[in-house]
Amino acid sequence: MSETDAGRLASLVSRARSRAARPDADADRIRRLLAEEGDQIKANTRHFNAERYDRIDEIGAERHERYRTRAREIKADAIERLPELIDRVRESVADNGGTVYVADDAADAREYVAEVSEGADAERVVKSKSMTTEEIDLNEGLEARGLDVWETDLGEFVIQVAEESPSHIVGPSLHKSREEITDLFEAQFDPEESLDSAQALTEFAREYLGERIEAADVGITGANFVLADSGSIALVTNEGNARKCASVPDTHVAVAGVEKIIPSIEELHPFAELIARSATGQAIPQYLSLLSPPVDTPAVDFDSPDEPGFGGSDAERDFHLVLVDNGRTEMREDEDLRETLYCIRCGACANSCANFQSVGGHAFGGETYTGGIATGWEAGVEGLDAAAEFNDLCTGCSRCVNACPVKIDIPWINTVVRDRINRGTDPGLEDKLVDGLVPDEEEPGTPLRKRFFGNFETVAKVGSATAPVSNTIASLTPVRRALDAGLGIDVRRELPAFQRETLVEWAEGRATVDDPERRVVLYPDVYTNYVQPERGKAAVRTLEALGCAVTVPDVGGSGRAPLSQGMIATARDKAERLAADLGDHLDAGRDVVVVEPSALAMVRREYEKLLPAATYERLDDASYEVFEYVYGLLENGAALDALTAGDGDGVAYHSHCQQRTLGLESHTVAVLEELGYDVLTSDVECCGMAGSFGYKSEYYELSVDVGESLADQFEDTDRTVVASGTSCTDQIEALLATEARHPIRLVAP
Repeated sequence: MSETDAGRLASLVSRARSRAARPDADADRIRRLLAEEGDQIKANTRHFNAERYDRIDEIGAERHERYRTRAREIKADAIERLPELIDRVRESVADNGGTVYVADDAADAREYVAEVSEGADAERVVKSKSMTTEEIDLNEGLEARGLDVWETDLGEFVIQVAEESPSHIVGPSLHKSREEITDLFEAQFDPEESLDSAQALTEFAREYLGERIEAADVGITGANFVLADSGSIALVTNEGNARKCASVPDTHVAVAGVEKIIPSIEELHPFAELIARSATGQAIPQYLSLLSPPVDTPAVDFDSPDEPGFGGSDAERDFHLVLVDNGRTEMREDEDLRETLYCIRCGACANSCANFQSVGGHAFGGETYTGGIATGWEAGVEGLDAAAEFNDLCTGCSRCVNACPVKIDIPWINTVVRDRINRGTDPGLEDKLVDGLVPDEEEPGTPLRKRFFGNFETVAKVGSATAPVSNTIASLTPVRRALDAGLGIDVRRELPAFQRETLVEWAEGRATVDDPERRVVLYPDVYTNYVQPERGKAAVRTLEALGCAVTVPDVGGSGRAPLSQGMIATARDKAERLAADLGDHLDAGRDVVVVEPSALAMVRREYEKLLPAATYERLDDASYEVFEYVYGLLENGAALDALTAGDGDGVAYHSHCQQRTLGLESHTVAVLEELGYDVLTSDVECCGMAGSFGYKSEYYELSVDVGESLADQFEDTDRTVVASGTSCTDQIEALLATEARHPIRLVAP
């Protein structure tokens, strides 16, 4: 073996050892963050999320959706035309008397800003909030050159004083309580009076930072949007500090990623409508500032306030727009990461994420970015290793999909990055690896545990064929300990009990409806077929009672399990097989009815990425969630009295995450209420189980913490508890020690 080959092998071994050690470290970090920051993060993100829902209700979902659609169109067009728009910005800013510098990477950007500051003989720099400057480590770069740098955004100021990193894209200090900030400031600044109220803290910070803004030589801002035709920048803030940083010092430097460019002010409108509503649930931002720097306002000389011209300063203003590439060009050319550049940094993906709500960005985040979209950003600007530190915290629940104001498919980006992490390579690196060092398999590099969960269909087949012996063996303490040690399957989780008779076997040769109104295929997803066939049987009886002839075909899994582990090639293979197996049924005019929402979400969402367009569209058009289909049958004249009535019985209902993303929760509620059930629906984002996620030892505490919100809502109820997803029923039963059933079992005759 050559020295180069040996080095690469050592690198692979080191990476494998690092991954093997990561679960214990992750578990410790998550426990610590749940204890230290969880309550504050939870309170703040859930408040933002609830306010977002309220503001959308106020303007109407249809109008909000129009803004989202238009915003996405604008971003897609701008990223497509990015080189052209960069050239246009150069011309526009130059026409205004400013300078544009396009920085290749973080070091290039830091060096340029440092040179501008030194050219202005600067001693002090003040900054408004900017994630891009966090990305390029600008503060550290300037401080290393001897400059005094101050963050003037209150949250960023808190983080700077605490010497911590932001925990949220919008609210960097969300993880700190007012009491903690009081203790921090009093210890750091020793004020004459106590800072024991929000007002006192704010007034102290305003006065302290105001003095530094007055004495600043350079002001640095970000830019939420850069308007190509005018060279203007748009700043969206809840504090007035950004305007001061731009207008008080003689020199203003704006730092923004190249993706922030949009063509003109005409395209700004949908973003102005969306950004505050999506970020914090505000109807409008406190400040929406449009600047075409260098601004005309004379620089303020605070030493001579009575002189003409705001103190008589005749200094010409200097403006520099630093556009940062730092991997964005490569992201633009990467089909799967490209959508990351549509991001407007609102943080809605974080606020709507149940896992983020519990642990915040110090767990669910990388070098700079936090929340669901952080995986794309970190992979693009820092590399896969940075994304690998937190990528598995995205469970693919899809709650962020409808929250994102520009409709970025964040779960897909996270899945693609997970696939690349599994393979241990960046795109194209496979060719550089030594032959034989990476296994020549369909999913090279995928860790054993992910292979296990990704191939759960095989496990289920074996478990069912050998039940009940398989269930007994799996429950033995030595076996559970071995599963924990070898696969990281937590001993505190009850394993699924496989059924000897599968749904497919039960349905074989079974008489069905004569002269049916419709012919239906009930899709036997892995859990319904091998673990919970009773809900499948209930679905068959319900559909038959409503006049449908039902076929339960012997077909494979949807691919959800491997996709959740980042095994895209395996998921695509399963999707192709299922589409082929269902093809004859579609040819015969049968509708496909699905019980498990995660399987339906594969068909309606992920298959668009995995299958040819015509195949996807055909299967998508013919597939329905079971209550969606029942609702349709009832609306078209099927007999309601054929189903089991509720007679006022109370039901506590939790809808599966992906079912809600698809907009299908209301069908279940409508059918239950039509049958006379009194339905209480949960208002939490996620149950916390999320398929295999809740079984993994390092995430057990987080899974339970997320689930406790649902348990708290249902624990004192005497209602029958139902949930539409397998993971949901498992989590509810574990936390409440009560049976949770699929709602189809309530209504089946």
